[in-house]
Amino acid sequence: MLRDDELERVAAIVIDCGFHLHRDLGPGLLESAYEQLMYTELAARGLSVARQVPVTLRHRSVVVDNAFKIDLLVESRLVVELKSVERLTAVHGKQVLTYLRVMQLPLGLLMNFGEATLKSGLRRIANDYHAH
Repeated sequence: MLRDDELERVAAIVIDCGFHLHRDLGPGLLESAYEQLMYTELAARGLSVARQVPVTLRHRSVVVDNAFKIDLLVESRLVVELKSVERLTAVHGKQVLTYLRVMQLPLGLLMNFGEATLKSGLRRIANDYHAH
């Protein structure tokens, strides 16, 4: 399991990859294209990355297989949700927070490649997590 400082280092690498990808290609591609490219870039930097990770939801006595899929799960601890939309809305951030809570993970990155700059489409979502 990654320590908090290692998680921060991994998050910084993911953000850096996203900035370079957005700078090189700009907005306008399908989310699936950005996902494949991010996966390749992160793996090339030596990170463990899984794509389209299915998550089972358990609520009371009900089990829902494939309740959602995480776009990228980096180092088994960082959720990366990718979008390619004109503008993020509040529900996008809530989606990531729900993923974090269900999976009991501390941190997620919401990255929207559809905006003019990645900086304007980047959100850091914490699940009761504080960097030290």
